[in-house]
Amino acid sequence: MAIVNRAEGRAYLTPLVGFLLFFLGFPAAVNLVYSISTVSFETLRSPSLSGFGNYAAVLADREFWGAVSFSMRFGVLTALAECLIGLFLAVFLTPLLARRSYLMAPLMLPLMVAPAMIGLMYRLVLHEFAGPVPYYLFEWFGDSPAFLDVDNAFRTLLVVEILQWTPFAFLLFYMAYAAIPLEVREAASLDGASALKALWWIELPLMLPTLVIAFFIRFIDGFRVFDNVYALTGSGAGGSTTSLSIYIYQAFFKGGAIGKAVAASVVLFLASLAVLYGLNWITGRGRR
Repeated sequence: MAIVNRAEGRAYLTPLVGFLLFFLGFPAAVNLVYSISTVSFETLRSPSLSGFGNYAAVLADREFWGAVSFSMRFGVLTALAECLIGLFLAVFLTPLLARRSYLMAPLMLPLMVAPAMIGLMYRLVLHEFAGPVPYYLFEWFGDSPAFLDVDNAFRTLLVVEILQWTPFAFLLFYMAYAAIPLEVREAASLDGASALKALWWIELPLMLPTLVIAFFIRFIDGFRVFDNVYALTGSGAGGSTTSLSIYIYQAFFKGGAIGKAVAASVVLFLASLAVLYGLNWITGRGRR
């Protein structure tokens, strides 16, 4: 019986595996070939293999490491802020949402807007000459910071990213917090545990897998950020807001260095794979 079930399982999975191999495996193989080749838009169909020179050029490029530094700082800070704020909202809004569940809809509105549109919207709102925010700050206080200059752009991008994606973390934490059995909370109350102690010693440990998964998901998304950053500031003054994705885009489309850009994308893929492997290892230890 078990052999029959395994055979049926393979039969059901074969179309999906074939689809993934064709639509994901083939482009990945082509990218690996391009990453070790000398290639341009004119020679896309006939690249000439050149070894690992593209990887050496990427790893020796100061702009690449600047982009890695920006992406790392951006990913860690946004993921940490989104998870902390989302956890705070989940804990304190759960009683309200239990009575008025329709309030969840407006809280999820930022997730329904494309990141590029968010970037364009804030680009117009914060524009130092035409934006309403600098205008009213100047009218009321006599001065306004340049939100998108080299000194403030990173902080502005952090705030924009956090405002859009905190609802995602909040939704995960709300579902995890609401799923904690009522009997657990009642037992903690009977033992004399305060609400704060119950949160710290009982509820947060039960939510830990969700906390870890949400942090790593948001870190990966922040690390590879492109659209809203590019719409707001592009690469920034002196490359100050060049994420790794923007670096790859510029090397490919503006610099025409296809092999170098693909090599950088392979490095980004391997870094993401390492993070996912670490996440799987951590959650596996938690289950054990």
